Amino acid sequence: MDLAAIVVIQVLYGIASLVIVSAGLAVIFGMMKVINLAHGEFMMLGAYATLGALKIGINLWVAIFVAAPLVVGGIGVLLERLVIRRLYGRMIDTMLATWGLSLLLVGVVTSAFGNTTAGISTPLGSFTVGAYSVSVYTLLIIGVAVVLGVALRAVLLKTQLGLIARGTMQNPAMADALGISPSRVYMVTFGVGAALSGLAGGLLAPLTGVVPTMGGAFIAKAFITVIGGGPAILAGLVGASTFFGAINQIAAFLSTPVFGEVALLFAAIVMLRLLPQGITGRFFKGSL
Repeated sequence: MDLAAIVVIQVLYGIASLVIVSAGLAVIFGMMKVINLAHGEFMMLGAYATLGALKIGINLWVAIFVAAPLVVGGIGVLLERLVIRRLYGRMIDTMLATWGLSLLLVGVVTSAFGNTTAGISTPLGSFTVGAYSVSVYTLLIIGVAVVLGVALRAVLLKTQLGLIARGTMQNPAMADALGISPSRVYMVTFGVGAALSGLAGGLLAPLTGVVPTMGGAFIAKAFITVIGGGPAILAGLVGASTFFGAINQIAAFLSTPVFGEVALLFAAIVMLRLLPQGITGRFFKGSL
């Protein structure tokens, strides 16, 4: 029974991690159709923003939940105004531009902070389940993922900002005719996606360590999750995260973490072969 409880917690943690890691990309790629290859570097900036905030005496939770999203969201808005706004509708060009931005960000951060791994102590301690020990921070990650999913759904469905964003992405010409600035909506949406990536980096920093190249460990998983989810932003994010996260954690438990990563990739290949339009392209049609 104790072992079963541990497996359930680890599976939920794997699902929650994918939701948090992929949420920012789901907004930028799922809504705006921008292939953001700098997504991992936005997470890295969130981790460094958290680390920097701690060094100047800011509380850990403020650093994670306030400083990291605000700093990376601001950087995202700046990059959207300088680079991305000129490339909407040109998917290959945005892919190349964001790849270049990812290299630039890694280079700048490496020059500023060096290429050594900095650590942030995992807060909250641990508790025991029988003979097993579980970090309380693991439960926090699960809770944050649930709150994040509910909040995104509420914003997109229940608020004027969410309705304007969705409408503008579907028909920018009509939005412009109604007096809404598509350029401003794109800027805000990209900034929100970047802020969510920064939040993910801040949340995962105590678990992974902080290094300029840390984004490379997340970018593939994020794209696999968002593409595997299909056209529906939230339903696809949750569905794909559940499918891939469960496979990853169960395979890692039965063998090794490396095998878990291989199992996730194999599951993605098989799923996209059977469901080329993703989970919500075949199921949950019409959902958000």
